[in-house]
Amino acid sequence: MLIENSSLSGADVSHANMPAGAKPVNLDTGIALAKTGLLGLQNPAGYWVFELEADCTIPAEYILMMHYMAEIDTSLQAKIANFLRSQAGADGSYPLYKGGPGDLSCTIKAYYALKMAGDGMDAAHMQKAREWILMHGGAAKANVFTRIMLAMFQQIPWCGVPFIPVEIILLPKWFPFHIDKVSYWSRTVMVPLSILCTYRVKARNPHKIDIAELFLIQADQEKHYFSHVKTPLGKAILVLDRIGRLLEPMLPSFIRRKATARATDWFMARLNGYDGLGAIFTAMVNAYEAMDYLGIPLDNPQRQIARAAIDKLLVVKDDTAYCQPCVSPIWDTGLAVLALQEADSQEHDPQSLQATQSALRWLANKQLSDEPGDWRVQRPDLAGGGWAFQFGNSYYPDVDDTAVVAYAMLQAQTPEFTENIRRAANWIAGMQSRNGGYGAFDADNDHYYLNQIPFADHGALLDPPTADVSARCIMLLGKLDMPQYRPVIDRCLAYLRAEQDIDGSWFGRWGTNYIYGTWSVLLGFAAAGIPANDTSVRRAVTWLKSKQRADGGWGEGNIGYHDSSIRGEFDCSTAFHTALAVMALLAAKETDCPEVADGVNYLLKNQQADGFWYDDCFNAPGFPKFFYLKYHGYDKFFPLWALARYSNALKFR
Repeated sequence: MLIENSSLSGADVSHANMPAGAKPVNLDTGIALAKTGLLGLQNPAGYWVFELEADCTIPAEYILMMHYMAEIDTSLQAKIANFLRSQAGADGSYPLYKGGPGDLSCTIKAYYALKMAGDGMDAAHMQKAREWILMHGGAAKANVFTRIMLAMFQQIPWCGVPFIPVEIILLPKWFPFHIDKVSYWSRTVMVPLSILCTYRVKARNPHKIDIAELFLIQADQEKHYFSHVKTPLGKAILVLDRIGRLLEPMLPSFIRRKATARATDWFMARLNGYDGLGAIFTAMVNAYEAMDYLGIPLDNPQRQIARAAIDKLLVVKDDTAYCQPCVSPIWDTGLAVLALQEADSQEHDPQSLQATQSALRWLANKQLSDEPGDWRVQRPDLAGGGWAFQFGNSYYPDVDDTAVVAYAMLQAQTPEFTENIRRAANWIAGMQSRNGGYGAFDADNDHYYLNQIPFADHGALLDPPTADVSARCIMLLGKLDMPQYRPVIDRCLAYLRAEQDIDGSWFGRWGTNYIYGTWSVLLGFAAAGIPANDTSVRRAVTWLKSKQRADGGWGEGNIGYHDSSIRGEFDCSTAFHTALAVMALLAAKETDCPEVADGVNYLLKNQQADGFWYDDCFNAPGFPKFFYLKYHGYDKFFPLWALARYSNALKFR
């Protein structure tokens, strides 16, 4: 073994090939350094929140929104344009995650945004982007959301986008499509968008910027906007789409008025103050633009707050700026507390204890109770008790966040949070889906046929149960060890066993990817009392060990979402994935194995002088295959958590 706990030996770790700026440390020193760094980032109110970066679609859409509304901040636009230029690939395209292949829709939006910001068509970066777009089929081949934007800017005809009549809000619950049958993010985006599409709203576009040069065939002559629809069900729905368009003029006007009023009431009731509709960028922008179309005046307080909510997502620096898709304070705070609790489980450092107590009290005040929530459609008799992902999102508490926060409160071992934990556990138990698993926001949100409708070309219309969320639910319920939760745990364990892949890994829906999923489940199994010699655990351990890289670390790229044969592999190790793998192996009682020692060595060798680690890669999907994220906190609190857990495992083996 290369590493020894410094409290036992005082030994330093070898730091061959140490990166510039790194500081040689031993295990205890590394933990202390990381802990100090993390404590220094806590907000005085008690929470942590780190940047949440997405691909260039979101900042490009911010510029497009300014031109849609003719509300152009030229200084901010210039900073966002600087950011966009800096993110282009060598071939001129824009990827969905760093190091990934270019994405057509993202590149189209970035190109259009830069052209609106004043970049000339003859600029070298614009030429490269344009050539790449044309080489990949041109703007007519963009995804549905991009084509809807192009229709609003009058770059393509409305027949080039799916038929999204506002009357969908009136459909009965028994109908094959109903707004409650899709995920929370889908319904918050779709309802205001249905108003914009129904009335074929036109962007103001004050400078009349067009992108006709991005089409291989003139946009109004293009006949193949839906060539991506291949399945029999998808083609049948396209026929219904055409019939709907033909019948639309015969629709009684009072029905349209009724539908518009109901859709308006629906999203206005969920505007969510300064946190915005659904607390996600796309829904917030759609709501803001719909409010404008509906004639809500500029000085209306709700409209002003809706715009302020969008601007709160901006990350503005000296020369660049970008827009986040949402913010993650509940998630970041819960995970930071877990890392600090692990680091202080023996020392009881007063500063750290004060920090975690402050964080938990802040979180306690954010717990949702019996406010209206869309989840009540599935569980009308269930009392509230969840937490959202963002600062505020009262209609949409998140099962995953709730499990993490309640688990952190449970580990605090103080009566102060007993009621918070009880309410959270009861809510989680009540949100279990029929198959034993858990979705992120809804129960039984698994009407998979809806992913075949033309609007759903991103394949992410639903919120079905996933292994990673389910595992954290049994992590909490198993830790509580109360008999009333045993049937829930057993059903969830059966679901997780069925979800294990043949190679021993688990898919990671909300983190990249199989390493994240396998870490989630092994921690959940351990909390639920599954022994380390269990067959499923041993298969997972074998898989994890097989994915360790020569430098002792682990790494995984998002390519695995596109090609499932590439699992747990990347072109380099990352602190994030190494931390997950180390914790997963420790949960399986592999404390003394050389793979764990080498993984800890990797973390210590790559720790920087400020106590942190810096992974450049995107580390989570928003929607697998279509939208990816970089949680800027993951390379800060996960490695600390892993090092501290290893240190504690050495002391008590």
